Amino acid sequence: MIDMSIPESVRRLERDLRGIFGPRLSSLTMYGRRSAAHDGDGHHAAHGHAQTPTHTLAIVDGLSSADLRACAARIDAWHDEGLATPLFIGLHEFAASLDAFPLEFGGIIADHVVVYGRNPFDGLAVEPPDLRRAVEVQARGHLLHLREGFVETRGRSDALAVLIVDSAPALGALLASVARLEGPSTKGVLAEVAALAHVREIPNAEAERLFAPYLDAVEQLVAHVDRWAR
Repeated sequence: MIDMSIPESVRRLERDLRGIFGPRLSSLTMYGRRSAAHDGDGHHAAHGHAQTPTHTLAIVDGLSSADLRACAARIDAWHDEGLATPLFIGLHEFAASLDAFPLEFGGIIADHVVVYGRNPFDGLAVEPPDLRRAVEVQARGHLLHLREGFVETRGRSDALAVLIVDSAPALGALLASVARLEGPSTKGVLAEVAALAHVREIPNAEAERLFAPYLDAVEQLVAHVDRWAR
């Protein structure tokens, strides 16, 4: 039976990869579809596409420079089909990398469709301490970015408006990471700023109103995440 949730572009990618890797292609998965369904602003659009490109992960038994050259020869066609560049991982690399990329790889485990081969994620899970540590790094990095960005605005309201809007997608990703640990409960100014990921600009007066409580809320969130780690 054909899985109608898998786009024909991904099926063509599967055929291309089977032609390149043959039996060394262990599996092909498509991921991020649920989150992409809620992202209609085209913020991550590539190569002229109006929507978020489709992300895939190919697990292969051995990956040579010749394989990469063969993939490079097909990349324009894949992009033209609305596909992001596939993520290529060795047969045992994914499991070994879970502690290094708990947010990224944990997100793939949580939201994927197997296109070809066996499910490579059976029995795999991100360890909670690794996830907490990664969320803390993400939160602290966001706070440092806001402080640095504010100084670089030189006190100009128009630059502050740009800083807030540009930071909104990263804040949304941070809040999604926090929700994976304790459920979606964030409200108030953080939710208000995260919603700005779908706008192009805000009035200068709005930026002046938002920034101080935004910065304060991120500081509180960092302290909250730090208490998890301890």
